[in-house]
Amino acid sequence: MSDTELMLASFIEWVQEDALRPVLILVCAMLLFNLPAFIYKIRMAIRGVLYFLLCWDKSWKKPQDPGSIFGPHLSQALPVQRKTVYFVRHGESTWNDTFNKGKHRSAAMFVIGFFPGLAKALIYEVYLLLTGKIDSWFYDAPLSHLGLSQAEELAAFLKDKPLDGPEAEHIKILRGEEGSPPSKFLCSSLRRAVSTLVVGFKDRLSRKPDDKILIIPSLQEISRNPDTLSITPAQTPIQASWIEKGSKEIADFQNVFNSQLDMGLHMGNKPLDTNGLKRMNEFCEFLYSQKDEYFVVGGHSIWFRSFFRMFLPYSVHHASKEKKIVNGGGVAFELMKGETR
Repeated sequence: MSDTELMLASFIEWVQEDALRPVLILVCAMLLFNLPAFIYKIRMAIRGVLYFLLCWDKSWKKPQDPGSIFGPHLSQALPVQRKTVYFVRHGESTWNDTFNKGKHRSAAMFVIGFFPGLAKALIYEVYLLLTGKIDSWFYDAPLSHLGLSQAEELAAFLKDKPLDGPEAEHIKILRGEEGSPPSKFLCSSLRRAVSTLVVGFKDRLSRKPDDKILIIPSLQEISRNPDTLSITPAQTPIQASWIEKGSKEIADFQNVFNSQLDMGLHMGNKPLDTNGLKRMNEFCEFLYSQKDEYFVVGGHSIWFRSFFRMFLPYSVHHASKEKKIVNGGGVAFELMKGETR
């Protein structure tokens, strides 16, 4: 055996016997010290695996064509109830940063950076585990730094948009201006959607501290991926992510989460026996159980696109059926309800 081989063998032996042992002891000690958080993370991982393998979130029978219902209603001037809804999509999340190309980088840059980005995400995940933080890069993925900037762009748009043209009345409602009809905030339980509303509407929320963001289960994203499962236990306050805690110049996230979120309807997570259509119908029923006429809804791209596919007439070709709302973007529409025999 050469001198080089002897040195390499000695180094490997040292790592195995002298360096690895204290590292393992330290890791075990940290996990024991943070045992409740470690157990919660194990339960999260099991739930994520079960949901990934067993859910039917994207599978449902196509309902009756809305056009066949509302065509006769509108042509015969039959009574129709109306609600105005503003869908607001969340900014980019840490999951998107790792697994989606996005519009901010080329396909080549995404491919080149994928494995380094994945390694970075896994290192963060291990750090969050060992330090006992109920937080995650993958599970209920929070806003990334890019996502925060996209939410800030929404805030700037609402603040600076001139009040003229056909959008003027909608902007007044979104801003919550005096004299405009009142609107109610509704949001998915997933952190990225909540944080986007907190940043995008921070001027309104600071000006109107009595405004609450109501978390409703039916808005949880349609997918089997772990980033669509909520990390927040039932009816407990959402905790700011490690990124948000370091971004207090943008918003005091934890303060807003504690004071202006209504978690009364948050039941933890979507069950295995649900699917997207069930939750979309629950959302519609909830809207029409409320006295409010205007709703600002924080949510997710697949959920929103699926909603338009199911509730616009099937014969209508519209961009909302094929394309996702951009990160930090919004869409306004009227949701109609008619009585059927």
